[in-house]
Amino acid sequence: MNRSGTEEVKEARKMSLGKVYLVGAGPGDPGLMTLKGKALLECADVVIYDALVSPQILAAINPQAERIDAGKRKGRHSLMQDETTQLMIEKAGDNAIVVRLKGGDPFIFGRGGEEMEELVKAGVSVEVVPGVTSGIAAPAYAGIPLTHRSYSSSVTFVTGHESAGKYRPEVNWQAIARGSETIVVYMGIHNLPYIIGQLTAAELSAETPVALVRWGTRPEQEELIGTLGTIVEQVEATGFAAPAIAVIGNVVNLHSILSGCRPVSQTVE
Repeated sequence: MNRSGTEEVKEARKMSLGKVYLVGAGPGDPGLMTLKGKALLECADVVIYDALVSPQILAAINPQAERIDAGKRKGRHSLMQDETTQLMIEKAGDNAIVVRLKGGDPFIFGRGGEEMEELVKAGVSVEVVPGVTSGIAAPAYAGIPLTHRSYSSSVTFVTGHESAGKYRPEVNWQAIARGSETIVVYMGIHNLPYIIGQLTAAELSAETPVALVRWGTRPEQEELIGTLGTIVEQVEATGFAAPAIAVIGNVVNLHSILSGCRPVSQTVE
């Protein structure tokens, strides 16, 4: 085999060396991270993590691992999405275990599906490790069950952040308002006035209960309880800010009864 052919084989072996794991870190409480996800952090060669991963979970990363902050928050982008994907491809060529650590669950508004598609196209071995999504955990820690036989038998999860033409068609808020008893909105604080306007235009009552849960499952968790008619004014008056989950529906009324049973955030050992 000529030198060129040998180099091609070496390059092929190099590119097939590693595996990328898309790991869900959960909503913040390290006690909610899966055992499989924690084990991968402890033996990872490289960890590429997002902004909303809690410091307690980052503390579980192998001390010898290379850490790369790829966090994306509104107005502050450490790495663009295509740069992050290319970085994973490159790191998998030099390392056995590359962890892409995402807040919540990689496949729930976490761009995990898009990243996995690109890794597969590039011939990189990839596996997803699901995580507890904040849309379920944050309301639970606030004493709000998303379903309840007396209040709700249907739930819709929707993003309030992405605009039309980015990843998907514009959200049909009227269809959601008419078709679900509980609505959970991710990343909706910045567009809350618009979302509330769309839901009220769909004839949801202004008295419909609304809960905003900020930093859900963490020690600094906060809640703001109101209605479709009052919540925007309450946000403006209190300065309540992202990151937060919005829960809309009659299940919010259970907050006053169940919020005293909030779990205690755990530590990673």
